[in-house]
Amino acid sequence: MNRLIFYTTSGCHLCEHAALVLQEFSAQANAPEFDLEEVDISTDEQLVELYGIRIPVVKNSANEKEVGWPFDLEDLARIF
Repeated sequence: MNRLIFYTTSGCHLCEHAALVLQEFSAQANAPEFDLEEVDISTDEQLVELYGIRIPVVKNSANEKEVGWPFDLEDLARIF
């Protein structure tokens, strides 16, 4: 099963919108199965450097493909 990593942080209103898109994506009948790991970038200086101005970001850990905000259902499907 694929594992998606959702890079986020607290107080990020764009991340709240992205979480809703992820929920909608997972509810689709034809959506691939995946586990979602939410990672708060504020706990790791390297993650802040990589994603600080790009969050929210969703990354497929199996193939390393990622998509940054703004993204939609089609964008999420492309990272599988």
